[in-house]
Amino acid sequence: MKKIVPLLIILGALGSAGFYGSQFLTHLNSAGYVLIGIEQWSLETSLFVFLGILVVIFLALYILFRLSGWMFRLPKQIKKRVATNKLAISQQALIKGLVDSAEGNWEDAENILIKHASHSGAPLIHYLTAARAAQSRGAFDKRDEYLQFAAEHGNDAEIAVGLTQAELNLSGDQYEEALETLTRLHSLNPKQANVLRLLHLTYQKLEDWQALRSLIPSLDTQKVLLEAELKLLEAKVFSNLLKQAAEQKDRQTLQTLWVEMPLSIKVMRGVAAIYFAAMIDVGAGASIEDELVKALSANWSETLLVLFGNVQSVDPVLQLETAERWLIGHANDAVLLMVLGKLSSQRTDYAKAQRYLQQSIAIEPSVQGYRLLGDLALNQGDANSASQCYKLGLELAAGALVNQIETSAV
Repeated sequence: MKKIVPLLIILGALGSAGFYGSQFLTHLNSAGYVLIGIEQWSLETSLFVFLGILVVIFLALYILFRLSGWMFRLPKQIKKRVATNKLAISQQALIKGLVDSAEGNWEDAENILIKHASHSGAPLIHYLTAARAAQSRGAFDKRDEYLQFAAEHGNDAEIAVGLTQAELNLSGDQYEEALETLTRLHSLNPKQANVLRLLHLTYQKLEDWQALRSLIPSLDTQKVLLEAELKLLEAKVFSNLLKQAAEQKDRQTLQTLWVEMPLSIKVMRGVAAIYFAAMIDVGAGASIEDELVKALSANWSETLLVLFGNVQSVDPVLQLETAERWLIGHANDAVLLMVLGKLSSQRTDYAKAQRYLQQSIAIEPSVQGYRLLGDLALNQGDANSASQCYKLGLELAAGALVNQIETSAV
């Protein structure tokens, strides 16, 4: 419509010019005269006829040029129309593929997505979704092929493709492959939150606690985890590092880890218990005795209490006196009484040891209590009493095992 308007304006202008020209010539009582001569040829006509011929020639040339332009643009327009149709079809295919994938029709989703990926305005989405579908049906070779296509067609999408590949590797228990991909992505963008999130999950699967410890500051800075989640992760990391050092009987590493450990992690009962137990196991219990006493005074714990009873103190008398002072606030604590019986027995104060152990069993019978009481009777040459104590301990242990089995069965 916009292209017709100029033509109408020109025709209107010519018509107006013709009308006013005719009026002018009529007023002069003359129709006008035009003579055109070319060598021996000549053309003679009236002015109105000549103007009519010019208008016809103009219209013919205009139509010819317009037609030529349309014919010249026709292939491009056809190509554009075909591309538009293919794009619309590919968009419908993408929607169909996403729906099939969501419904679990993995192979159908994979086929339709790949078929129309080359004509799509977003081929990256086609290939990544197809890769997930291939993974879901166990076609790992196809998955890797589609990921390669995604990398080739995704401009500046290396992070997105890599993250998808790492996620699929993790879901397929391919932890080493995931780590290789994520390490490369981390070198490209150390602050990328999703890379950090997947990297910390991969380190946990591989139980690479030292690497995970090095990653914690970045997880904190980039707010990848909530504060509570980060604290739990940090506690898990230090706990496992302590366990590894304990398995290797590495006293120096144990002490270094404890010194470098944040106070908020040290005060956690489980973490502190692992450290104290490891130090006792490597024969360094005397070096942590004072710290263990402080931990018990600040946060009463039966686990720490048992560990205190296992410390080979350089001053057994002071160790026993320290434990006896705790009776002021924990007179009916069966575990404390058992520990007191054990420490008294180590000092060969058998009468006191027997009294403490019997009080402990009276409050809460335990396998360990019966065993210590049996050992005490055996040291005093009373085999019958020792046998009776061991029997009661075994019965208690068997009963606890039966209860555990019955609970698990339910």
